[in-house]
Amino acid sequence: MTTILVLYYSRYGAVKQMAQHIARGVESVPGAEARIRTVPPVSPTTEASEPAVPESGAPYATLDDLKECDGLALGSPTRFGNMAAPLKYFLDTTSRLWLSGDLIGKPAGVFSSTSSLHGGQETTLISMMLPLIHLGFIVLGIPYSESDLNTTTTGGTPYGPTHVAGMSGKNIFNEEEQRLCFALGKRLAETALKLK
Repeated sequence: MTTILVLYYSRYGAVKQMAQHIARGVESVPGAEARIRTVPPVSPTTEASEPAVPESGAPYATLDDLKECDGLALGSPTRFGNMAAPLKYFLDTTSRLWLSGDLIGKPAGVFSSTSSLHGGQETTLISMMLPLIHLGFIVLGIPYSESDLNTTTTGGTPYGPTHVAGMSGKNIFNEEEQRLCFALGKRLAETALKLK
């Protein structure tokens, strides 16, 4: 089986929903499976720590999840046009995988959610691409053959799927956004199978 790691951080649930639609896209490809993982929040209090296993939702990612996967979908909410600190913190722990070259040649894609249409969606996606390039991943976007890129008035970019959650975080995850997430998952799985 070809495994795509769907790794995300979600504070209010929008990025988690995106991860689930990406996983559906992965699993629409025969011979591919999605492994959904998250990362714990970080705290400004250095003594604070999270339990080793989250109380609910996806398990926390390990470096072995990255090493063992055949492809990666990486998701984060936008924080001032950048990825959220918990995801960046996890990526900062991947030095041994960078040194060993274990991630070179694997396909990867990125996804994000913002509170507003111009809340830094594309810069957040690009901020997530930079460490992936350093780690040796082959970064994939969404081609314009996905017609939703030409019609969406909410989320969705050629750099990766996005969602506009709204200031209250309650905007519905619309069908265009869902289809673009599905398309990224499917593309990652198909590419990983070809590379394998």
